[in-house]
Amino acid sequence: MTAPDPVRAARALRGAAAAVLLLEGIAVLFVPRAIAQTEAGLGGARLTILLVLALLLVLASGIQRRPRGLEIGTALQVPLLLTGLIDASMWFVGGLFLLIWLYLLQIRKDLLGSPFREPTAPPEAPPGS
Repeated sequence: MTAPDPVRAARALRGAAAAVLLLEGIAVLFVPRAIAQTEAGLGGARLTILLVLALLLVLASGIQRRPRGLEIGTALQVPLLLTGLIDASMWFVGGLFLLIWLYLLQIRKDLLGSPFREPTAPPEAPPGS
């Protein structure tokens, strides 16, 4: 069995990270519907916070191919988890997404040696060897 190509592995894991961030953004968009039915209701501040977070998560999914995309996605896991302060069910949902994100970082570390460092292309073999 050959060792995985680090560049291809990094590209695949960036795609998975982008998909997770996109799903997180969609999940946050469902929170206002749940909050509107509670006694506290959905105020303008709560709605704004949730919509901004959803937008940031979707935008972060689009920049995963950039060098700092993974760090931005990791930083956004904290406010996602803190949406549990707005709606208690988001502690579970945010925690589940956080575990998935940590799993992706662990796979990246196992395959590439570091969860955040970009891989270098392996040296090409000279022709005829």
